[in-house]
Amino acid sequence: MMNSTQTLSTVRDPIADAHINGEYCRKNPSWHIEYSPKKAQTIHDFLQRRQLHPKTIGDVGCGAGEVLALLQQKMDPSCRFWGYDVAPPAIEKAKTRENDRLKFSLADLCEIETPHFDLLLALEVVDHVEDYIGFLRILKKRAEWKYFSFSLDISVQSAFRSNAFTQRRKNHSHLHHFNKQTALGTLEYAGHEIVDYFYTSPDVTISWAAKVARPIRQVMFKMNPESAVRLFGGYSLQVLTR
Repeated sequence: MMNSTQTLSTVRDPIADAHINGEYCRKNPSWHIEYSPKKAQTIHDFLQRRQLHPKTIGDVGCGAGEVLALLQQKMDPSCRFWGYDVAPPAIEKAKTRENDRLKFSLADLCEIETPHFDLLLALEVVDHVEDYIGFLRILKKRAEWKYFSFSLDISVQSAFRSNAFTQRRKNHSHLHHFNKQTALGTLEYAGHEIVDYFYTSPDVTISWAAKVARPIRQVMFKMNPESAVRLFGGYSLQVLTR
């Protein structure tokens, strides 16, 4: 567990190093910006539904910055945005999207001083961080509201595939794997108050098994979302905490 004198960089792991040295970028050269429109729209729709109107928004692990750039177009003109990432290739891309209300920094948010945000985004980030409990405890103090997105790697289908988790680590640098229960339990353990959560459909089909299961999964999800997620996986969990 991280103590008061440690920082994330002092316990940095090989997965984080892959983001810094460019290995992750070589495997994922687009930095997943093709999924950003859906993510930005999902976040905006959710904020509208919850009647939340943040004036300051941060994004930890912002990648190429496309989600924040798209959110800026949808939010009130007075809203300001900050993105942080430890990966130089990602921030190099993000810097091209900067303007007077949207700024990006090559930095570990947990090691620097930041504004106290109205809303802090952590999208598909927790599964990459070695000391994820310490990470979550730090994030809790940095904003009034926190919005998390978790890939739900654990399912009946993934348990039957011998290489399911090793492939997620190899291709997407996942150190940790979650289902709904472990994601929510981890947030609560780290001191977060769960306010709301919901599922979103997969951004991409990553295996032959997922491709075969996709039509069945879609039908079952309409009938019984919880059973579909437990059996087939592939969905993401969006969580709002304070």
